[in-house]
Amino acid sequence: MKAKAYESGLDKFNRIGKATNVSFHLIFIILALLCLVPVLVVLSVSLASEDSIRNDGYHLIPTAFSGEAYHYIVKQGKMISQALGISVLVTVVGTVLGVMLTTSMGYVLSRPNYKLNGLLTWIVFIPMVFNGGLVSSYYINSNLLGLKDTVWALILPLAVSSFNVIICKTFFRSTIPDALIESAEIDGSSQLRIFFSIVLPISLPVLATIGLFLCFSYWNDWFQSMLYINNQNLYSLQALLNSLMSNVDALAKNASSMGISYAELVATMPKESARMAVAIVIVVPVAVAYPFFQKYFISGLTVGAVKG
Repeated sequence: MKAKAYESGLDKFNRIGKATNVSFHLIFIILALLCLVPVLVVLSVSLASEDSIRNDGYHLIPTAFSGEAYHYIVKQGKMISQALGISVLVTVVGTVLGVMLTTSMGYVLSRPNYKLNGLLTWIVFIPMVFNGGLVSSYYINSNLLGLKDTVWALILPLAVSSFNVIICKTFFRSTIPDALIESAEIDGSSQLRIFFSIVLPISLPVLATIGLFLCFSYWNDWFQSMLYINNQNLYSLQALLNSLMSNVDALAKNASSMGISYAELVATMPKESARMAVAIVIVVPVAVAYPFFQKYFISGLTVGAVKG
């Protein structure tokens, strides 16, 4: 009887009242709407006519529908498809390379018997607080490494970050048992064999987490293109959006100094709707791919767990 009373006493702390449950649902609904409504507004503006945007502003439901923005994107199809290919290439190669470099560094720093552990940990940690600045990094990447106007300029500067390395180090140190590594060493396995055959297969959660961080970082990056890329054939989709919208605004401001036919073209060119349409083009691939990525991320949390 005492055990039952004790269990029922604990159960009452696990129960949630109806009012509290309703409050939590309302909070989550509001948070979901805060994330969803801006995307819907962007989609709505991309489907609105330029005159309705100019006269009525932004609305969740357009006052006048128009496909001018997407027609404009289709006319720029070759340029946008090329930029999309660069973004996909940079994201895939950068994510794979970044995950391998980050996890290998984190694994080395997580081994307590590594002699340079303390020194290299400080070398990794200090850039989280202090960095060399934009001028020094630009000089190294452009002049010393010769990355300017190459795809590697979009990949290598973002491949490794101190924050991700420390996440990996903490995960390996707290999750991978030392006895497992020692037993593999006794069997004659090299460190590379241990890392690829033992450590990585049971580290799916950190692989998925770092991969997710790197994937979004590469896909959303436009700053590296602005710094290192002068060749428009190497523009990523985000850099193209920035350049495209700057050119549209510049053409619109200087329409009076152009020829009549060209000025008419600029006057009829979509501006706000085109900006939002390109933003939708950028968001759609991530929105489509993320549910599949999330599935592997969640499964990694369970499959990769170390059970003791």
